[in-house]
Amino acid sequence: MDSVGSSSTVSESNVTSLDKKAERMRKLRELHSKRNQACMQNHKEVVEENKRQQLPVNWERKQEWAKRKLNEVEEREKAKEQNLDYDLEKLRNVQADEAEKWERRRSAKKNPDTGFTSYEDSTARKYDRQVKQFKPDFTEYERIKSEMTEDQFYASKNAYVYGAHKDTPEAINRLVEDMENEAKKMEKFSRRRTFDDDADIDYINERNMQFNKKIERFYGKYTVEIKQNLERGTAV
Repeated sequence: MDSVGSSSTVSESNVTSLDKKAERMRKLRELHSKRNQACMQNHKEVVEENKRQQLPVNWERKQEWAKRKLNEVEEREKAKEQNLDYDLEKLRNVQADEAEKWERRRSAKKNPDTGFTSYEDSTARKYDRQVKQFKPDFTEYERIKSEMTEDQFYASKNAYVYGAHKDTPEAINRLVEDMENEAKKMEKFSRRRTFDDDADIDYINERNMQFNKKIERFYGKYTVEIKQNLERGTAV
């Protein structure tokens, strides 16, 4: 009886170990399958990322724009079938904050200065810009109008108005201030560099001057002591 019991115990332990081994093998196969799936997914994402990097910079924006255009064409066709005005129906569905945002974007894109075409156009643009900045004083306007005759105030090309109106000191100061502001703006736009008469001349031509300035900008702080020793004559 003891031998039979011991043999049954051994067989049961063998069965248990086999079940545990089979369970471990099953988990190992699951992990191996998950690893393969992760590798395949990772490879797929790398390929997609490489494709996106090779596309133009504004590719996604162009795709969104094309999609909006296609949707707009479809909506226009639907509105035409229903005998509706598409632009009017679109404006009815626009919220106030979106309309303000669109208006700000459209105003920001507007550029009245299209570049230099002629001196007449440039003068006209400058005149329009100054007129928009001008704030009229209607009280002063009525005062001047009352002091002048109608022919002088509404002068024609043949009218003689010299000395009929005298500029006030405030108006003269405004003119001077405006001229000074224009001069400051011209200085910012001018590319001509001022020449310093007191600066040391350590160059032989314009190109050498630019080269020396570049060297000084990058290495000047490291050569200050050497220059001072050379000037004092104490360099070793």
